[in-house]
Amino acid sequence: MVKSLISRCAIWFLDSPFGKRHVEALSFFLAVFLGFSIRVNLSLTIVAMTDPNANENKDIPTFEWKNRNVILSSFFWGYVIPQIGAGWLMTRYGPKWFLIGSMFLGSAVGFLMPPLASVWGSTSVIVFRAIQGLCQGFILPSVPCFMGNWVPVGERGRIGTFVYAAGPLGTVFSMLIAGYISASRLGWPWVFHFFSILGILWCIFYAIVGRNTPAEHPTITQEERNYIEKTASSSIKSRMPTPWKAIFTSVPFLALFYSYACFIFGFWVLLTQIPTYMNEILKFNLKKNGVLSALPYILQWMTGLVLSIISDKMIIRGIVSIAIARKMMNAIGMLIPALALIFLGYCSKDTAVGAVILLMIAVGANGATFCGTFINNVDLSPNFAGVLYGIMNGCSNVFGILAPLIVDVMVKDLYNPKQWRNVFYLASAVYASGAAVFWIFGSGEVQPWNEKRIKIDPDAISNVSSIY
Repeated sequence: MVKSLISRCAIWFLDSPFGKRHVEALSFFLAVFLGFSIRVNLSLTIVAMTDPNANENKDIPTFEWKNRNVILSSFFWGYVIPQIGAGWLMTRYGPKWFLIGSMFLGSAVGFLMPPLASVWGSTSVIVFRAIQGLCQGFILPSVPCFMGNWVPVGERGRIGTFVYAAGPLGTVFSMLIAGYISASRLGWPWVFHFFSILGILWCIFYAIVGRNTPAEHPTITQEERNYIEKTASSSIKSRMPTPWKAIFTSVPFLALFYSYACFIFGFWVLLTQIPTYMNEILKFNLKKNGVLSALPYILQWMTGLVLSIISDKMIIRGIVSIAIARKMMNAIGMLIPALALIFLGYCSKDTAVGAVILLMIAVGANGATFCGTFINNVDLSPNFAGVLYGIMNGCSNVFGILAPLIVDVMVKDLYNPKQWRNVFYLASAVYASGAAVFWIFGSGEVQPWNEKRIKIDPDAISNVSSIY
């Protein structure tokens, strides 16, 4: 009975039986999940690393570091470097081994961080986090490559959201585990060891099950392969050189780029600063901080999944166009957080419950963007979706470097709610401008430079036209 119920739920969500493309989707879900877990574990762990009262086990080292926001931003020093190149390489050669190699190296570095932090101080943490960022620069640009090769148009919203929503779920997992382990007798060093072990286990799993395209899969059914190749870009037989000039002069892409950059700024301001804000302003202890910092991301994950189903079904039934669906989801995902952040600036320890609710609304509503700007690059150009995402993610995540540093400039006194209020005002304004630009200039149409001089199966064209 349980198996039958799971099967019915899967068919309702997927609109088709479980297949090899869903195994690939699960693999990428886990990659994004672990990538974000490793990426954000320092946001909470650094509280334990610099607070001598965070753990009763006095054998756990703590440090008097004054450059916490520099340490938090160091991940992005490496992260922004490979994005465009990673997208191009994985579009050309497939993502599998690039993904495995980068995850393995990033996980291995995690084992070295705790012992060397005690020897070389914050400098070693900065260097190793930059290396982890460099490795993780391959993870998100691999997702559009997977979607272009494996995901039919009618499933793009759900599967894309399923994979991208692994980010907030990984964030939740990381904050809960980091808070628990940091406060336990194991202490903060085991936060890094734990996630490194999981990363290496994923590498083994994906090396066994992963394939770049349906054509490479030895056990996929012919029926599923035909279904995928009728609308996914894996049906394209000859590819053209990357049209760089057309990409950088495309108004829909530039609108997408700007909106995504605005999202990234707001996202990283919240992600890197929520634990500090809860500790200094709302006065939560480390364990409670981990749980409450994670709650908004649980809601973000749920919001993304529910809205992705609604979005896909509206498109398939012809209720709205792809462009309107993407713009609606993006507006929900950016305007609601913009409003919530304004009110959040007026909260204090006396209104801590209200602050948590507002954080849940702000971060939770972000989940709508997973079926908005996050997958719009595949709408604009299935062939070059990996390249587009590399450009977007690489350039936009400069804000990942800047966000903690901007907070450093704006918040001189961590205990001053008025200074935090200015941070939330700024993030709110950035969110609102991103939603407005994408609504006015965004598109859901495949761009002309995607298909120029490319030979496509006529059946694929008719199938795509019927959906669009």
